[in-house]
Amino acid sequence: MTDVLSQARDWLAEDPDPQTRAELSALLEASDPDSLADLQDRFAGTLEFGTAGLRGALGAGPNRMNRVVVTRAAAGLAAYLRDTGATGPVVIGYDARHNSDVFARDTAEVMTGAGFDALVMPRPLPTPLLAFAIRTLGCSAGVMVTASHNPPQDNGYKVYLGDGSQIVPPADAEIAARIAAVGALADVPRGDGGTVLDESIVTRYLSSVVGLAGDGPRDLAIVYTPLHGVGGDLTMQVLEAAGFPTPHVVAAQAEPDPDFPTVAFPNPEEPGAMDLAMALASETGADLVVANDPDADRCAAAVMGPHGWRMLRGDEVGALLGTALLTRGATGTYAASIVSSTLLSKLAAAAGQPYAETLTGFKWISRVPGLVYGYEEALGYCVDPGRVRDKDGISALLLLCELAASLKAEGRTLVDLLDEIAEAHGLHATDQLSVRVTDIAEIGAAMTRLRATPPASLGGFAVEAVDDLSLGSADLPPTEGLRYRLAGGARVIVRPSGTEPKLKCYLEVVVPVDPADGVDAARIAAVGRLDALRDDVKAAAGI
Repeated sequence: MTDVLSQARDWLAEDPDPQTRAELSALLEASDPDSLADLQDRFAGTLEFGTAGLRGALGAGPNRMNRVVVTRAAAGLAAYLRDTGATGPVVIGYDARHNSDVFARDTAEVMTGAGFDALVMPRPLPTPLLAFAIRTLGCSAGVMVTASHNPPQDNGYKVYLGDGSQIVPPADAEIAARIAAVGALADVPRGDGGTVLDESIVTRYLSSVVGLAGDGPRDLAIVYTPLHGVGGDLTMQVLEAAGFPTPHVVAAQAEPDPDFPTVAFPNPEEPGAMDLAMALASETGADLVVANDPDADRCAAAVMGPHGWRMLRGDEVGALLGTALLTRGATGTYAASIVSSTLLSKLAAAAGQPYAETLTGFKWISRVPGLVYGYEEALGYCVDPGRVRDKDGISALLLLCELAASLKAEGRTLVDLLDEIAEAHGLHATDQLSVRVTDIAEIGAAMTRLRATPPASLGGFAVEAVDDLSLGSADLPPTEGLRYRLAGGARVIVRPSGTEPKLKCYLEVVVPVDPADGVDAARIAAVGRLDALRDDVKAAAGI
């Protein structure tokens, strides 16, 4: 404990932030068991810089997001850029979370102090606009200060290189090594706050997104929510410029608010997050509900079903957008992550287009050669990789609304199209089992059990092959996980979460649609098969 107290006092001496200094001083003065345990956690390690950059709770200490951690990260990134011969500017964006603007300013001052031009976004803006700006402005790198859909107490630091994609190995480790080598904070050179960009970068992004829409029907009653994030005004401008009627917006969630007061968790996938939007849809007789997450890099949708409004799964939206692009003749490689449905591969093959499978994350999807469309099941969609090499919830939302309006003009719905896809390719039903652990060692133990005693069947399906993803392949770099290829096209992937103490299991079954029974019968069958898979995977992993 003496060592922790010493570390805390050393931290206090160089922390430039009055708020976190006061927070740390109070903990040091209290010296009660709870305060000491809090200090232990704050100084137990450092936030790990990886392919997702940094993400964690705000607060003092190396295991939190704060100005000291951000300044060191910026200095490490600047050293990496200098050592790799980069000379172009670094563009910096930020959302409306607590301290995002402060962290952006610190980053800009470190970059100019290191001799780089720093270009700062004009205001809190969506993550895809930052990705757009990197390539549009010819930058060497980009930094986005955001924690995306994390809880309000979190913030994060996402790093892109000059190709406009998020960092991947070995760049992440090389940047992390330079962060670790940063000395005293007082010795980090700091310059001015860089150049604040004007609104023209926003206008250029909006024009590029609106240009994705084709001619067609626009009669669609839309309910929209930005979930207290920064996507609201841009999404509304895009829909208006594309000719759609003004959506009904969830008033309580319309403005950016870093406390996210109406949701327990600002993630449209979480239960309850879309309740206000779906209630408004019922009141207004909407055709479609659409949403962005707080930094607007993801898109969620809900449709009317036989039992009221329901969320579309990410794989369903992925298939719908893929179908829309294939129908309009978009040529190139279609891609999805390994944990997403296999349906897109069949849609692409039927249209004579190549397909690629990647590890999870858009840092991998965006790098697929010849990419024309990529998605992952966690509500991320890249529909314009030539301009934004990352997931973009605004452009995806526009194309989904365009598809829904075209179908409405024909007397059909998005659900009707999903049924038609199922009739042609089989019903691809997906689900996820996510087990949170208190001891991280439980995850390793579960993976060891699965490797030591591989199941011969899961959910009544024979296991036809097992891919140990940690070994890598000709197509995929190594990653911790196991993929079970099952009879009948079913599939299970088990992997540790990259961001939380969870073991995640991704399930998929493929049920042929009997014309005599219809898609609803296939859906009922799929629910039972997914339940059986879930039970057997839990038993096999011992979780």
